[in-house]
Amino acid sequence: MKEKIILVVEDNPDDEALTLRALKKNKIANEVVVVRDGAEALDYLFATGAHAGRDTGVGPQVILLDLKLPKMDGLEVLRRVRADERTKLLPVVILTSSKEEQDIIQGYSSGANSYIRKPVDFEKFAAAIGQLGLYWVVLNEAPPSGMRA
Repeated sequence: MKEKIILVVEDNPDDEALTLRALKKNKIANEVVVVRDGAEALDYLFATGAHAGRDTGVGPQVILLDLKLPKMDGLEVLRRVRADERTKLLPVVILTSSKEEQDIIQGYSSGANSYIRKPVDFEKFAAAIGQLGLYWVVLNEAPPSGMRA
């Protein structure tokens, strides 16, 4: 069975560290790949640029996607993921601090599977990440690997 990878798309080093700590605290031992902007996320998913040559047969089980990213925002990343046959079924969870109603509407309209606002308190954040990991990596039945990156 192939490793279940969690792709974290996050440009804030503090939020990245909190996410990794929260996954560890909840004993989610999956490989975590972190990319720090929207363009790198697409490079990773489609094995281009800095990630050229990556084995696309081993793709993420879920993407935790921030919205406010450099180079390309999270909503554009999501639209491109949904537009490509290789990744259109890949679960994408928007994990952001944005409270803008428009971001929620655009996120779901663009094909997000879930929209979660980052709690400020670490314990609440850790609990949210634990629930995310349990659901998306352990409980959720993902599409067959031939149907995603």
